[in-house]
Amino acid sequence: MKKDARESTLFASRSARKEVEHKKKRTRNVLVAVVATMLICVLGAGYFVFDLQRQFNSKSNSLSLAFSDSDQEARPVKDPDDKSMNVLMLGVDHADDDSDGSAALSGAVEQRSDSMMLVHIPEDRSQIYVMSMVRDMYVDIPGYGKNKLNAAVSLGGVPLLMQTVEGMFDTKIDHIAMVDFEGFKELSTALGGVTVENEIPFTANDTDYFYPEGTVDLEGDRALRFVRERKSFTNGDYQRVANQRKFIAAAANKLLSADTLTNPVKLYDIVDTVSPYLTFDEDFDAATLVGLGMQLKNVDTNNMEMFTMPTAGTSVDGRGQSIELASEKAVAQIGEALRTDNLAKYLKGNPPEGE
Repeated sequence: MKKDARESTLFASRSARKEVEHKKKRTRNVLVAVVATMLICVLGAGYFVFDLQRQFNSKSNSLSLAFSDSDQEARPVKDPDDKSMNVLMLGVDHADDDSDGSAALSGAVEQRSDSMMLVHIPEDRSQIYVMSMVRDMYVDIPGYGKNKLNAAVSLGGVPLLMQTVEGMFDTKIDHIAMVDFEGFKELSTALGGVTVENEIPFTANDTDYFYPEGTVDLEGDRALRFVRERKSFTNGDYQRVANQRKFIAAAANKLLSADTLTNPVKLYDIVDTVSPYLTFDEDFDAATLVGLGMQLKNVDTNNMEMFTMPTAGTSVDGRGQSIELASEKAVAQIGEALRTDNLAKYLKGNPPEGE
C-alpha cells in the first residue's frame, strides 16, 4: 500500500511537472508568436515607409539651386546654432509650358509664380508660421532694380526669387518647396475633397462655379479655381492668397488625420498622384520631410499662424504697372523677427487685419 501510494504521488508529481512545462512551453509559444507578429508589423511598416519615400523621391522633382561665387557670398549667413527653418513655398503655373517645367524653374523660359509664401518653423517646432507675400509687391531684385516680386521668377528663375526674398529680410532661406497649381486639383481629389469656410460668396471668372458663403467642399477643378480666383474680389490678390492659405490648412489637416495616416492604400495613392506636381531643392527629400513631420507632430494644423505681409498701399511704377508698395516698417520688423526666431512677438504687436 505504501509503495502504491509512493508511486501514485510520484506519478502525480511528474504529471504536475509536465503540466507546468507544457504551460511554460505554451506561454513561450504565445510570446514568440506575439513578438513575431510585432516584428512583422514593425518591419512591414518600415518597408512601407521606405517604399513611400522611394515613390515620393522618384516621382517628385528636384531643383538645383546653383549660385555663382559672388551671389553665394552676398547671401545672408545663418548662425550655426539657429535651428529654426525658413521655407519659400511657391505656387507655379506650368499650364502653358510645352516642357516638363524644369527649364522654367531654372529661369530659362518665362515663368509665373502666382503664390509666394514664406514658411517659418521655430527652433522648438511648437508652431508653423505661413506668411503670404502679394506678387505685385514692388521690391529690389538683385541685378535688375525695382520690379514686382514675381518678376524675379521670369528674370532669373527660382534662385533669383530666393535672393530677392533673402535680401528683403536679410534672412537666409533654408529650403524651396514648389507646387504646380494642377497639384491643388489632384491633391483635393486624392483626399476625397477638402472643406473650407468661405467668407465671401463669388462665382469664379469665366465659369459657372459658385462658392457660397459658409462651408464649401472643394474637389478637382472647383478646388483649383478656388485657389486661383482673384478677379471676383475688390481686394484681388489679397483675397486670393487668403483663400490659398485656407485650402492649404484644410488639406494639411485632412492629410494628417488618422483616417488618412492609418490607410496605407489611400496614403500611397496620395503620394503617387501628387508627387509629380511637387518640386523641392536637392536637400529637401522625403527623409528630411518625414523627420520634420515627426518634429511637428504636436502642432495643431487648425491653429497654424497664417497671415499676409502688410504693404503700404497701391501705386503705379514708371512703366505704368499697378504695384503694391512694400512697407519698410513691416519688412524691418519681420526681418528682425525671423532672425531672432520670434514671429510670435511680432504678430502679437501687429495682429493681421481681417484675418
